[in-house]
Amino acid sequence: MNIHRYSTYDALSTAVADIVLQQVEQKPDSLICFPSGESPTGVLRHLVKYAEENKVDFSSTHFVALDEWVGMDKNNEGSCSYYLNKHFFSQLDLSPTQVRFFDATANDLDKECQKMNDYISRFGGLDMMIVGIGMNGHIGLNEPGTHFETYAHHSGLDTVTIDVAQKYFNQQTHLTKGITLGLRHLSEAKIPVLIASGAKKAEIIKQALMGEVTTDLPASIFQTLPNAQIFLDDAAAGGLHE
Repeated sequence: MNIHRYSTYDALSTAVADIVLQQVEQKPDSLICFPSGESPTGVLRHLVKYAEENKVDFSSTHFVALDEWVGMDKNNEGSCSYYLNKHFFSQLDLSPTQVRFFDATANDLDKECQKMNDYISRFGGLDMMIVGIGMNGHIGLNEPGTHFETYAHHSGLDTVTIDVAQKYFNQQTHLTKGITLGLRHLSEAKIPVLIASGAKKAEIIKQALMGEVTTDLPASIFQTLPNAQIFLDDAAAGGLHE
């Protein structure tokens, strides 16, 4: 893994946006996975600006969303789909066929996971998979205990995830399960990318990047990925020099 450290969140966001731009320049028909949440907001803002300035052409690029809350409609303002549409996809001139979300309201979630696996396989895998890190070390909704060889799947949510997720909703929301791309997708991605910012992430980043590689801390898989690119601001990287 390769660790890149920046003085500010905006500098970090610019750097990640720049590697996405480079990826699309080199391979216009790339398949790229984006997460929702606080960490990627700056990246998406810069990419929209690049598109408006004609610095990047997404007309041939395809995208997949990392995860979703099971049972959550895409129009719910707390959903991962709503976030990505609001901050990114709706601001680009994209065809609906260029963007793939999980249908978290599907009656058969196993089938929905297989559809996503098949979709990614048809492209020969993900060219770039961008993820954040949860306070419990989860990646996407791959919660502690998830096997590293898992593809898309649905499973119960950790209590830490449920508690932290409430910030995305206007009122207390009952969450029990998530549907997500798997850690095997991350390890097979040509460029796996982890972004983290803020002092609150410093301890979990330290554990993930310097501690034991274990399924109890899903983000520790990054230690096994030679092509991984880790983007941190100084606050999130604060524990790495100890």
